[in-house]
Amino acid sequence: MQQDEVAARVRQVIDAAGVSGREFARRIVIDPSKLSRSLNGTRRFTAAELARIADIGAVDVGWLLGSASGAAAAPSPVRSPSAPRPPAPSPEGGRPLQIVRETVRLIAGRGFHAVRVADIAAACHTSTAAIHYHFPGRDELLEAAVRWCMDEDTRRRADATAGTRHAGDELRLLIELQTPRTGQQRRQWCVWLDLWAEAARSTTVGRLHVEYYRQWRGTVADVIRRGVEQGVFRPVDADGAALALTALIDGLASQVLATEPDGQDDGVPGTSAQVMHDTLIAHVDACLTAPTAD
Repeated sequence: MQQDEVAARVRQVIDAAGVSGREFARRIVIDPSKLSRSLNGTRRFTAAELARIADIGAVDVGWLLGSASGAAAAPSPVRSPSAPRPPAPSPEGGRPLQIVRETVRLIAGRGFHAVRVADIAAACHTSTAAIHYHFPGRDELLEAAVRWCMDEDTRRRADATAGTRHAGDELRLLIELQTPRTGQQRRQWCVWLDLWAEAARSTTVGRLHVEYYRQWRGTVADVIRRGVEQGVFRPVDADGAALALTALIDGLASQVLATEPDGQDDGVPGTSAQVMHDTLIAHVDACLTAPTAD
């Protein structure tokens, strides 16, 4: 019963936000299918997901859980999700989106700690005051940039795999999306690699990245689990297989990024995006794909 009550309260938060379920899933950094299952009662929200929902909905986690102590734990009365919320900057369009995109581009090119607000303002052909109008401080801006990268990655995966029923096809689509072939994909991977260092230092952005990475591995594990049920994959431990595959993706991607886009670095052959892709497909075929009957 409590799970149904939590789902009902989360629906109130989504209704108050005035966005679709898919958009809300992007904002809390989970796959839309997981949000749908949680709302339908076939999956429980994790503690981290409830914390992000409470943050976005400006409600108390205790209220989401239906706890009698929820209101008492808050320093002020909990705002009902139906009450109007103060306007907040959003990177969904206009100047905020431009600022966030330029921030991501600079992080990819210079590194997380080398990007200053003045650099972002110059890239946007505006003043630092204009940047601070939308984002109060550097930390808030960098976190918004990271969230936007994660949202974009989640959206691309959801769009690319929408309607895919065959788990083998879906896993190959995910591998293709993670292969840094284009300039945009290489920039995205540069941001991820830089954030690994932040995650190792347990910073706020690093912790956000760690939680997102758990979600990414969970997505791969879900696909593998479905593949086992469909008879497409061998009866493997889905979580362990997802850990191995995502670790292989990370290692190969870092080698690709250390190589010039054309696959050469000072005349010495390196790891190309195609080599990465072929290696991953070979791994899936050798370790996951179920043998076909003769």
